[in-house]
Amino acid sequence: MVASLTPILAASGGTVARTIVAVVAAAVLLKVGMAVLGGFARPVPGLPDPGELRKVRLLYQCTICGTEVRMTTANDEVPEPPRHCMEDMALVTPVDDL
Repeated sequence: MVASLTPILAASGGTVARTIVAVVAAAVLLKVGMAVLGGFARPVPGLPDPGELRKVRLLYQCTICGTEVRMTTANDEVPEPPRHCMEDMALVTPVDDL
């Protein structure tokens, strides 16, 4: 049977090789596309464990000297204010942004 296909393959001028390359390329594109779509289907991760750092955007200001501090990570969503000039700093970030 293989001997009978040899003249057909030789006369086709490489279309079989092109077909094989096209099928392999289509399989690779399908695999990559399914991986990308699968990434969108994953659920949103839950809240981090207590004590683990979270991203926050809080701005504090010292009531005595006016120094401002931006907090970007904290162990709680609304952490205790930092101290400056031996006093707690005031939260300047609007409540809507918390």
